[in-house]
Amino acid sequence: MPIIASTLGNILIELEDGKLIRLQFTEDPVSEEPLEGKVAEVKNQLEEYFSGKRKVFDLPLQLKGTDFQKSVWEAVNEIPYGQTTTYMKLSQKLGNPAAIRAVGAAIGANPVLVILPCHRIIGTNGQLTGYAGGLKRKQALLELEGFAVQQSLF
Repeated sequence: MPIIASTLGNILIELEDGKLIRLQFTEDPVSEEPLEGKVAEVKNQLEEYFSGKRKVFDLPLQLKGTDFQKSVWEAVNEIPYGQTTTYMKLSQKLGNPAAIRAVGAAIGANPVLVILPCHRIIGTNGQLTGYAGGLKRKQALLELEGFAVQQSLF
């Protein structure tokens, strides 16, 4: 699986049948082989995003998860660039306000970080909470999108 460099660290890209199935931050070294086809397209769109030129990704996804997880990921994908919502509001939108923890677990299982913008989900109190890529990256992604994070992570 190819690994690319980004401003927030190295990113592993995994495709299946030309569709993105996994995108995650990694400590593994950047791949040496040249990138071609869909992998190069993923890299280009990520570079455009990190440079502030792209607000919406246009990549084919093949999400693997339960029906509930997929419904959460679909709802997360509808959160506009530069905006946030809370776990509570997301669970309410899905018609199950008591499912806050289940929504959080589904978000934590997001296989395609950055592309499915789970970094846009914050705690009800406005605090940054959980992110598979780490809270510093979550804060950096939100700031990149123009969302002023007004709290210390420590």
